[in-house]
Amino acid sequence: MKANQFRDLNTEELNQKIKGFKKELFDLNAQKRIGTVEKPARFKSLKQDIARIMTILKEREKGK
Repeated sequence: MKANQFRDLNTEELNQKIKGFKKELFDLNAQKRIGTVEKPARFKSLKQDIARIMTILKEREKGK
């Protein structure tokens, strides 16, 4: 997702997204250990999405 799409969501929804992305990342790491990762590029995109959300949350925290 793009940062603008994340900015449209409220803080609670962003926190839920982070939890979901972290769970997916955990599952991908488990698949990596087994050797059955279908989309290795998903690691990078998940990490970037988590970083985008955390940046938006920090911006909102500083804005208050």
